[in-house]
Amino acid sequence: MLLSGGKHGNEVFGLDKIIMNDMAFYGYHGVLPQERELGQKFVVDVELYLDLRAAGVHDDPQMTVSYADVYEVVQREVTGRPCKLIEALAERIAARLLEGFPLQEVLVRVKKPAAPVPGHFGYMGVEIRRLNEQVGNRP
Repeated sequence: MLLSGGKHGNEVFGLDKIIMNDMAFYGYHGVLPQERELGQKFVVDVELYLDLRAAGVHDDPQMTVSYADVYEVVQREVTGRPCKLIEALAERIAARLLEGFPLQEVLVRVKKPAAPVPGHFGYMGVEIRRLNEQVGNRP
């Protein structure tokens, strides 16, 4: 549910966003035993959708979301309990961000640059968008 704006194709309009790209962490996620034993680098991007107007107008850090706090949540999830699938990791990150911050929507992209796939590639990854279902129900 979007409180302001709406959808146009895959793009949300009428909402502002905070963008945090290329956060890199070492984790132990994967289907193969060696991925879970040896670990590898994971790169995460997030887009946080919320109304930033008051923060911008009043130049008040208390009216926005702390980059450092978001980074800490993402880091904790990537370096924490292993998942077999990066889809599950992305879901965990999205859930923690929606629970912990006043967001209307979040986009999470998890990239796996060293995926155990033969061939040359930049990364394999997933991207999910999740709405904060509680936005319309808040007092």
